[in-house]
Amino acid sequence: MNRRKKINQLLKANAKKASAKLAPKKPKYISKADRLKLDAEASHEPVIASES
Repeated sequence: MNRRKKINQLLKANAKKASAKLAPKKPKYISKADRLKLDAEASHEPVIASES
């Protein structure tokens, strides 16, 4: 690999990492047990539905 190709490869890799940091983040993972727990808590609260 010649010097120019190596430098370009390093610059591209750094640019890729920098753009990945700026990209929108994925939502934090919530485990299945935690999702069930949250659903159970939400179902205990009274739900007020407007009937028309």
